[in-house]
Amino acid sequence: MALLTLAEAKLQLNLTSDTDDTELQTYVDAVSPVIEEFIGPVEPREVTERQDAEHGRRILVLRTTPVLSLTSVEPLLAGGVSYPVGGLVLDPDTGEVRRHDGGWFRGLLLFTLQAGRTPTPPTVNLAARMLVQHLWRTQRPGRSGGLPGGGEDYSVGQPIPGFGYAVPNRVLELLAPYRLPPGVA
Repeated sequence: MALLTLAEAKLQLNLTSDTDDTELQTYVDAVSPVIEEFIGPVEPREVTERQDAEHGRRILVLRTTPVLSLTSVEPLLAGGVSYPVGGLVLDPDTGEVRRHDGGWFRGLLLFTLQAGRTPTPPTVNLAARMLVQHLWRTQRPGRSGGLPGGGEDYSVGQPIPGFGYAVPNRVLELLAPYRLPPGVA
């Protein structure tokens, strides 16, 4: 399931013509990486991650969250131990993985997992719609209008590292409940 479809973007922008579809699709495609920078994967996908447990660890923390499921945990070096996913406990929101038996992970490991969200939360979809609307308006100031009296409803406050003024505050507020914890990217 896509984070945002062209049809949803057109509905948000009140566009009924197909005239701008090619250009608008570029905007639709561009919002996913921006949204996912704040909240992690939205569209489900397979991810592989290397984890170092050479000195033994009871808990490993995956860097990609949220996690829908673990597919496999295999050793990267010959003679290493693989860990059946049925014997593991996963916290899908934090990415913490521990052995069900309380044992230790050992060795260099390759985790294969499914990350993302199903279904896409409606608030996240709305944030994507509003981000497309904001970006679309910056290219069409004469056609997009503003609030009655000339006010602007898309304040961006302080620039966001890596994005400048591209993401308005209202989009950030919608994404806040899904924000990645510090140190997770």
